[in-house]
Formats: sequence, structure tokens, C-alpha cells
Amino acid sequence: MTDAATTSGRKDVGTLAIASLFIGLGLLTLYDVTTYSDSDSVVFPTFVAYALILCSVLVIIYSWLRPNPDNGFGDGTWWRRLLLVVTMLGACLVMPFAGFLPATVIAFAGGLVAARHEGWDARSAIVFAASGVFIMAGFYVLFRFALGVPLP
Repeated sequence: MTDAATTSGRKDVGTLAIASLFIGLGLLTLYDVTTYSDSDSVVFPTFVAYALILCSVLVIIYSWLRPNPDNGFGDGTWWRRLLLVVTMLGACLVMPFAGFLPATVIAFAGGLVAARHEGWDARSAIVFAASGVFIMAGFYVLFRFALGVPLP
């Protein structure tokens, strides 16, 4: 028997697990940047790691203050979740060999397919492809020239 009093006290297990994982990854990144020899390449990953840790702590606090009775996993489609993880890992594996832009295409395309619930037509595919080219080119310019990140 589940009533409002019982479900309101449950914590978001999924949210807490992922936020805790992100805190751990942020701490691992902060440890990893201590081994970098070039001081310029420390700034960006350090900033992102601190932002990741801060946002994850805020998510944990919010989750404890306002629990979600469905444990944070929801009723989403598992193939979409799996596709997103596989494409992100695939992009990470491809990047050292093929470079930033091909890896970004893999991540963008996989994420887009996983996120698009409405179905596809020719117009949507063209609009998303053109938008993707601009977004990926913008990130390339941002990382390569504005932030000075050495890209593979």
C-alpha cells in the first residue's frame, strides 16, 4: 500500500547515484590535472570539474529536500539511454584516432537520435544536420581558438 506519506519520504536513488558519480569524476579530474605540465591546459578542466562538483552537490541537496517517488529513474525508453551512453563512449574512443570533429559528429548524431521522440522527415533531418554543423563548428572554434585547448 503506497500513500502520499510513504512515497514523499523516498529518495531519488538514481539521481543520488549519478550525482555522486559526477562528484567522484570531478574529484578524479582535479587529481588528474595535477600531473599536467602545461599550466595553460589546467584551467579549463579544473573549472569544469569544480562546476560539475558544485552542480552535483546542489542536485543532491535538492533531491534530499524534494524527493521524487519514482526513485529518479522514470519510465523512459531504455534503448535511448543505452544509445546515448554508447555514442558518448564511442566518441571518446574515436577522438584520439580520428580527431575532434568526427568524434563530435558521432556524439551529436547519437544524442540527437536518442533525444528525438517525434520521428523524422526530410525537413527535420536537414534542419538538424545544418544546426549540428554550426554547433560543432562553433565548439571547434571555441575550444581551438578562444580557449586554446589542443585538440586531437
